[in-house]
Amino acid sequence: MRFVSEFKDFALKGNVVDLAVGVIIGTAFGKIVASAVSDVIMPVVGILLGGVNFTNLKYTISDATADHPAATLNYGTFIQTTVDFTIIAFVLFSVIKAMNSMKKKQEAAPAAPAPATEVLLTEIRDLLKK
Repeated sequence: MRFVSEFKDFALKGNVVDLAVGVIIGTAFGKIVASAVSDVIMPVVGILLGGVNFTNLKYTISDATADHPAATLNYGTFIQTTVDFTIIAFVLFSVIKAMNSMKKKQEAAPAAPAPATEVLLTEIRDLLKK
């Protein structure tokens, strides 16, 4: 029973839950970016480059036979995946940069004045010392 209790404490810690939420959101965000790149960005880039469809770009190493399919290097898919990665990396960089700037603003903010009860207790202590 102790093992289950320890696991429950571990699994319900804020960091683990935050990590799980981050992974789920990251996965969904990756799908959104992949769709944006393959369905929106790459067709426009392909048109600008003379009607190239990046998903069809490949180099055939060996032709297909009756027993085996063709062996190809799909460098168009690699280009598309590289663009996906670049966009995700840029967005993550922007988010982390914004979070760090907010942290710096919070650290630079002046300390809150002491609450009235603390001031009164300090005055009472000083009066008692006299």
